[in-house]
Amino acid sequence: MRALLIIGVILLVLGVVSFFVPFPHSEHHGVSLGDAHVGITTHNDEKVPPAVSIVLVVVGAGLLIAGRKS
Repeated sequence: MRALLIIGVILLVLGVVSFFVPFPHSEHHGVSLGDAHVGITTHNDEKVPPAVSIVLVVVGAGLLIAGRKS
């Protein structure tokens, strides 16, 4: 079950990284007036909620344990 081990490591690393690294998020807001379009694009760096990070770490650790026993 090498695949479980690899997926577990990936999820564990993503879970730990998501605690510290914000992910970029862009939104475009605009208004159309006839043929003209006026808009603005906003960029935000948002962190993943801690609950999601914890779930990723726990599931990754669980898959690592399951992959070792098989």
